[in-house]
Amino acid sequence: MAVKIRLQRHGKKNFAFFHIVVADSRAPRDGRYIEQIGSYNPNTNPATIIVNQERALSWLNVGAQPTLTARRILSYEGVLLRKHLQGGVEKGALTQEQADAKWNAWKEQKEGKVAAKVEGLKKDSAKKVSEALAAEAKVNAARAEALAKAKAEALAAETAAAEAPAEEAPEAAPEA
Repeated sequence: MAVKIRLQRHGKKNFAFFHIVVADSRAPRDGRYIEQIGSYNPNTNPATIIVNQERALSWLNVGAQPTLTARRILSYEGVLLRKHLQGGVEKGALTQEQADAKWNAWKEQKEGKVAAKVEGLKKDSAKKVSEALAAEAKVNAARAEALAKAKAEALAAETAAAEAPAEEAPEAAPEA
């Protein structure tokens, strides 16, 4: 029985999210699975990934093969790095303390990158909002100026019309 770590699609059309499952390779994509070890939501920015790292690592150690996408997700979360470091400890190339130090350094770097991306996204959205408000203020000012100009023209036309009948009235009298 070949065991795979793969994604199981859920959600609706154009708004999918995925469960990360361990399943028999012969089972249908959304069918029976052995264990659910996490979830992946690509609809958020950055994508939301929740993985039970201990269970994923134990399945990898007993021979489960991740699919390409599942491998990328596990690599992103550091499960494959941890497996690699654990192999080095078993061979005697590293001590457990060195492996833990490398793992913690990688995790801190990864968290820093994610935090920087989230902060950059917040700054970009704030910048877009301020630019939109500035553009709206500019349009509103142009509209107010056009309304003031139209009012001034209407007032001028009204005063001209009020003065014109007064001048035309004496001229009309001699004709009658």
